[in-house]
Amino acid sequence: MNIRSKLRHHAEVHTGALNDILFILLLFFLIVSTLANPNVIKVSNPKAKSDAKSKQTVVVTVDKDQNLYLGQKKIGIDQLENELKTFLAKETDKPSVVINGDSTAHLGTAIKVMQVIKKLGATPVMAVDNNGAN
Repeated sequence: MNIRSKLRHHAEVHTGALNDILFILLLFFLIVSTLANPNVIKVSNPKAKSDAKSKQTVVVTVDKDQNLYLGQKKIGIDQLENELKTFLAKETDKPSVVINGDSTAHLGTAIKVMQVIKKLGATPVMAVDNNGAN
């Protein structure tokens, strides 16, 4: 009689390499999640069919003294709508109007210009120069 029990081999899966991979993935996701900013406002950016910029119909400039220029011509805010109508009447596609604003100009003037542009059915585009950004 054999009193000893038979030595049975138990099949084991070696998980050492799997633990290493899971640890690296966990570390990766922890680092990436700290880089993601949950306070970012998501906006839908316009898509272009080509690299060409949209056609600029006209440029409105607001200087530091709140003077408005339509192209090179100085106009008042009350004349802007009538002057823009003549420029925009020639366009067949949806026109865009670029607003160049001085960095010291009041935002209220630029907003009034945008309201006039939208009222006329054009798309206002604010020109921004990032070359001098700090």
